[in-house]
Formats: sequence, structure tokens, C-alpha cells
Amino acid sequence: MARGWIGTSGWRYPPWRGVFYPQGLPQRRELAHLAGLVNSVEINGSFYSLQRPESYRAWAAETPDDFRFAVKGSRYITHLKQLRDVRVPLANFLASGLLALGPKLGPVLWQLPPRLRFDAARIDEFLTLLPRSTGAAAQLAGEHDERLDGRAETVTDADRPLRHALEVRHESFRDPVFVALLRAHDVALVVADTAGTFPYLEDVTAGFVYVRLHGDTELYTSGYSPEALDRWAGKVRAWLAGESPVGEHTVAPPAPRTPRDVFVYFDNDVKVHAPFDAIGLAQRVD
Repeated sequence: MARGWIGTSGWRYPPWRGVFYPQGLPQRRELAHLAGLVNSVEINGSFYSLQRPESYRAWAAETPDDFRFAVKGSRYITHLKQLRDVRVPLANFLASGLLALGPKLGPVLWQLPPRLRFDAARIDEFLTLLPRSTGAAAQLAGEHDERLDGRAETVTDADRPLRHALEVRHESFRDPVFVALLRAHDVALVVADTAGTFPYLEDVTAGFVYVRLHGDTELYTSGYSPEALDRWAGKVRAWLAGESPVGEHTVAPPAPRTPRDVFVYFDNDVKVHAPFDAIGLAQRVD
């Protein structure tokens, strides 16, 4: 049965304290507080630097059994290397602790920089490299370099499917060839609402849908009105039911109709809208 996973991009934001988080709540309890109100969260510290296995284990321990983490891929891979020659950096990223999340590991998010244009060969090579199971991820993690010696997690408690999503930020990706590539690799095209700053595409390309809501009218800042949340709830219900709508924000024919899990993360954190919007959307989808 398809399931909706709705939460926020990150959880450790000083402006949330005393507004969303109760006054005096210890910082170490913030994730547990948020996890009592939403069923998923996106780990974004992993984008900036390699985390440690003990951190992932602690995050898993602080959340309910029925909880999922999405993990944002390293910017060293996406922004600095721009997907070129990234086998060892990918091994390092996978060895940094993702597997310690166990059954709570959800999709891995790869966000491309705005300057990176669509290059079919480069994208295909990168998508081919991505492991599609935790067993394959553990095997690739074993290829990490010396920087991860003594702090690598290269085993998995079970071999589970591993999902990937790709967020693009250049208009050249508005191309049916790109959509076909994602479908061939079963990688989700991120539906990214960026207040018109970056491309907005709704093509369904994988067995799940991944949505990032960065702000309705102002990037990272503005909240979503009740009417906007109603509209997004309608979209989520349609994807859960297996629909693959075609319209002004799609560039390829619809995907086959089949129920799909939907992951939605609010990244409009600046003015503390994200957690309240996530709770509001979850209530509407339920």
C-alpha cells in the first residue's frame, strides 16, 4: 500500500526554538519532538560534510519505529565534482553512516547546482553508478578511501531497496530525453516548488514521488496558505493513487498508473513555517 511521508528539510534551526520547539526544550530533544508530529525528515547536514555513523545511529534511536529519513547527497559530488569521476567520493558518502539508519533509511536526494546543464551521458553515468539496494551500497562503501578509515559503516543489517531522487536547477533539464533517462534508472525527478526561481517539473519518473517545497511565493521564507496546502494535498493524494498527471509542468507522456509512495519535505524554514506547514499537509492528506 502506498504511503505518504511528510516532514521538513532538517530540524536544527535556532529560530524554531521557542516558536515551534517549546521554550527550554534541550537541543538534543528537538528531533524527537519533531518526530512525534511528522513521520519523516530530510537530513541535510550530509550535504555539507560527511557525517559519522554514531550520529546516524543516534538519530535512528530518537525516532519512532515507523519513521523514515531521506538523506541529502554530498555537495562534493554534485557541486564540486559535478558528477564527474565520483566513484570514490560516493563510496565515502555511503560509508559515512547512512546504513546505520537500518529500516529507517528512505530515499537519497541528489541536488544539482544551478549552473549544471543537462548532459545525457554524464547523467546516465552517474545514475548507473548509484547502488539500488543497501547491500550494493555496503559493497560500494567498502571502496572508501583513507579519510574514512576507522569511522566507516560498510555493513547493512538487511538487504533492502535503496531509492534515489534528483533535483535539477537548470532549464536545460526540461527535456523528454532527461525524463526518459530517469525512468530507465527508476530515479525520481524532484518536484521542487521554488517560488519560480528554478525549473518546476511534475513528470513522474520512478516508483515513488519526491517533493521539496522551498516556499510558496518567496524562496525558503514564505509559508503555504490553507488554500495552497489544500492544492498540494490533492496532488499528493493523486500520486498515492497512482496518477501521473500531464500538463504545462510535464515534458513527457504519463508514467504507468500504479500506487506510489510520496515523500514531501518543507524547506521554508527561515520564518519557522516549515514544521507547521508539514503538519498541516499531513493532516490534509490523512
